[in-house]
Amino acid sequence: MTLDIEPAEPRSRSDQIAQILEDQILTGRFSPGTRLDEASLAEEHKVSRTPIREAFHRLAQSGLVVQQPRRGVFVRISSPVEILEMFEVMAELEAVCGRLAAKRATEAAIEELREVNAECHAACDAGDIDRYYLKNGVFHHLIYALSGNRFLEQEASRLHRRLKPYRRMQLFLRGRLQQSMDEHEAIVEAISAGTPERAAELLRDHVAVQGEKFHHVMSHLEQQG
Repeated sequence: MTLDIEPAEPRSRSDQIAQILEDQILTGRFSPGTRLDEASLAEEHKVSRTPIREAFHRLAQSGLVVQQPRRGVFVRISSPVEILEMFEVMAELEAVCGRLAAKRATEAAIEELREVNAECHAACDAGDIDRYYLKNGVFHHLIYALSGNRFLEQEASRLHRRLKPYRRMQLFLRGRLQQSMDEHEAIVEAISAGTPERAAELLRDHVAVQGEKFHHVMSHLEQQG
């Protein structure tokens, strides 16, 4: 099976810089409307301009920046309402993926899902949020692929990329890492048991709570500001 997933490791320098910039945008170092200077960022991160441009491209995919011809790259943070609306759609897309995966996944594919989930478990036990976040991405993309619907897989992957920084942010809330892991375990068992509606319900709730948790993160950041 060919999966449309991003490799969990190793990450390129541009990926690392993109993650750093994501955090800095979401935590207020760069406010909405700020122009990101390619030259100064290249100097700050001790790289050429190429990884910075690649990082900008990744940020644009997540909707965190807009690239304006002949003007530059500017910070754009979606409104809380827009983000929650995207999470609502993502929850429904993942629910459909889970429902179809529970109907169509082979035993070999389910074993692969268990192996990926075990890697998530190891990261959770180690308290390694960054590693969990990367393995979690592999877990979700695998479920998209197991749906057996290529169009659905592509649409779910596209919105997943758009929500990446927000999905990562909510993992830093106290207790959320273990909660997410517990949700993973139930999802794997539902798909393995071939219970489509249960798998759909679990995935819908798993993503919906991510939107709720992200809202809590942003409220906390606003209070600090």
